[in-house]
Amino acid sequence: MTLSLTLIVAAHVAKLVLVGEQPGDKEDVAGRPFVGPAGTVLTECLREAGVERKDCYLTNAVKHFKYEQRGKRRLHSRPNAGEVQRCAWWLGAELEQIRPDVVVALGATAARTLLGAAVKVTRDRGRPIDIGRGFWLLVTIHPSYLLRIRDRETAARQRRDFVDDLKTAVKLQTRSG
Repeated sequence: MTLSLTLIVAAHVAKLVLVGEQPGDKEDVAGRPFVGPAGTVLTECLREAGVERKDCYLTNAVKHFKYEQRGKRRLHSRPNAGEVQRCAWWLGAELEQIRPDVVVALGATAARTLLGAAVKVTRDRGRPIDIGRGFWLLVTIHPSYLLRIRDRETAARQRRDFVDDLKTAVKLQTRSG
């Protein structure tokens, strides 16, 4: 029921869809995507790119939080190919209902879900791709990557590049609309 209501609302307003990997611990608890630390970074970068988060539809390629229990903490575990494949129909249904102008694949899992195993984030990043489904696809990094970079210069450069990727998505959206 929640998915259906979300899709009905999103179908009328979201021309930009952002697809992540899977919910994290905070997202799993809240029942909403991108509400943890990576979501904070995403929201800041969207603003820098001139986009309001409320104007985007946020989702994940995998719909469940895969984790390893370590004491009281639940630590993220990367979904395997079977888990990604089992959730792909759901993402496809979301995109079919929303009919966005632009889909941004945030990270390798999202990119591979939408494009297959041949896609490489470092090679294909920031390059608009027409996959013949009625929307532009743009591959970029996942905002959680920005949280893991220790070198300040590298982190600043990667953040600027990420914001530029989001600006490219906005330009594509303008071209489509």
